[in-house]
Amino acid sequence: MKNIEGKKVAILTENGFEESELTSPKKALEQAGATVHIISPRKEKVKGWKDGNWSIELKVDKPLENADADDYDALVIPGGVINPDLMRRDSNCVNFAKLFLQAGKPVAAICHGPQLLIETGMLKGRNMTSFHSISTDLKNAGVIWEDKEVVVDNGLVTSRSPKDLEAFNKKLVEEVGEGVHNTVH
Repeated sequence: MKNIEGKKVAILTENGFEESELTSPKKALEQAGATVHIISPRKEKVKGWKDGNWSIELKVDKPLENADADDYDALVIPGGVINPDLMRRDSNCVNFAKLFLQAGKPVAAICHGPQLLIETGMLKGRNMTSFHSISTDLKNAGVIWEDKEVVVDNGLVTSRSPKDLEAFNKKLVEEVGEGVHNTVH
């Protein structure tokens, strides 16, 4: 696995994130040497979701209102059904994600996570995947949707579900290591 020491990665989340889709990428990034911050509109803690029930609570490292996208090298958006829906209604979450896309920084979204990215209006022509139930939403946003465990498009990493985490984490670390990509969109 690539060494990404010195890189800082933001995980943007709300309550209701799919537990493994936050904890697994966070662990993979930290093991590869990155500093990872959980960023949220919530001030202190966020609550996860696992097997149809509320699960772990994690400390918010930085409230979104105090977070600056310029301080981070990459962005991770975990899925879950509740989390992305709450974030896509929050213009601060949408704008935070948009700054990463505009700068060509790596952005990784899994499962329902891409719902937040739809709201940026910056997905037209991008190759992506997601949980199958939001494929129509992505296609309607101009995405070329593929049913694969991981799709990478110019620094944008997407996967379908927790079963794809191994491939997702590997590509995420790789893209963080590569750094800024050309902003072609």
